Formats: sequence, C-alpha cells, structure tokens
Amino acid sequence: MADAIEKIRATVAPSQVTVREDGEGGAFVIVEGTDPGPLYDQSDTWIGFRITFQYPYSDVYPHYVRGDLTRRDQRPLGEGTSPSTFEGRPAIQLSRRSNHLNPATDTAVLKLLKVLTWLRTHP
Repeated sequence: MADAIEKIRATVAPSQVTVREDGEGGAFVIVEGTDPGPLYDQSDTWIGFRITFQYPYSDVYPHYVRGDLTRRDQRPLGEGTSPSTFEGRPAIQLSRRSNHLNPATDTAVLKLLKVLTWLRTHP
C-alpha cells in the first residue's frame, strides 16, 4: 500500500496528500486542492478515499469530495452521489464502482484519475 500512496503523491503533486492508517492494514487518504472542473461553483475541492487491507484485490471505493460542492447550472450532482461525511468532514460521496476489477491494472491512482475525469466531465 505504501507504493500506491507514493504513486498518488507523485501523480497529484504539488497537491498535499494526507494519510491516516485505519488500524486494519489500510489507510484513509485525502488529496487537498483538487480542481473539480468548470462545471462547479467551487474552484477546488479535496478528494478522499480509503485503501483497504485487501488492496490491490479490492476496489478503491467510494470517493468523497467537499460537502458543499455545487454545479454552476444549478443541476443536481448526478447519479451515484449522496451527502455523507469523510474523516469528520461534510462530504459528497461519489459512487463510481469498478465492476471488473483487474488488480494488475486498476490501481488506486488510476481509480482516482477516473473519478476525477468523471467529476470534471459528466453532464
């Protein structure tokens, strides 16, 4: 899992990445200062997720963003989103499950990038 976290840090630099061990062999990860894209009123968000002890044989799911994220066009955030909390922060849960997980290629950093792409481009 340490390798996965280092790859996340390298990919999102210079964004700050905080990690808290979950006590079960996994960790809670938060990437600060991420650009959610032009669809949103806010110009930045954090994105958080948990990497469980089963990684890489389990999906990194779900992801969370700031709880006050709103769209410029006033539309709802979309399917698979719901109010929640993550690491004590008000959050919006983004449910973007990988249905056909391949542990050799579906890494935590790839999943993070896929979720960010969805966030930035979904209608």
